[in-house]
Amino acid sequence: MHIAWTSFLLALVVITVVPGPDFVLITGNAVRGVRYGALTAAGVVTGLLVHALLATVGLSALVAAAPAALLAVKAVGALYLAYLGIATLRAARRGGPIRQAPKSDRSLFLRGVLCDLLNPKVMLTFLSLVPQAMDPAAPPLPQAALLSAVAVGVFACFWAVVVPLAGRLSALLTRPKVRPVFERLCGTALIGMAASVLAA
Repeated sequence: MHIAWTSFLLALVVITVVPGPDFVLITGNAVRGVRYGALTAAGVVTGLLVHALLATVGLSALVAAAPAALLAVKAVGALYLAYLGIATLRAARRGGPIRQAPKSDRSLFLRGVLCDLLNPKVMLTFLSLVPQAMDPAAPPLPQAALLSAVAVGVFACFWAVVVPLAGRLSALLTRPKVRPVFERLCGTALIGMAASVLAA
């Protein structure tokens, strides 16, 4: 079995480090506390696992092949990102202590899950990246499962680095003059990403 590991891993690293909705959500919560960021990242990785499973068994391919289904996924994902962005902008206007705890650990985790799960770009990444690295002469299912697992592992390692780093920046980003600017940037970025999801 000759998997194209080099091209796969290079492309995966590029995709991983380019900021997206998951990055904005995780770092925004990590600034409030490393634990908050870790819970959000755990939710995002769970969403990735679901995407990996669906791509492996071929369900995501069916959704991508059906224009109406893919449009519905895009619309729901864009609405959720816009909701997160608007909520973040409102938090920037309200002010108050940045370290106030969110509603619950569960809400942090679920936000991470939904942010990743409702992002059609993640689904399409699995569907476009994994098949290109597979050996056409070997059984597809074991290869898809292995490559998808590696992709999830790379993302998880990335978040394991990002969350503590964002936590260390909290002293800077929680300053009264800096925090509203940071939250406005995060909120605007999420709304912009919502628009890009619909336009894709």
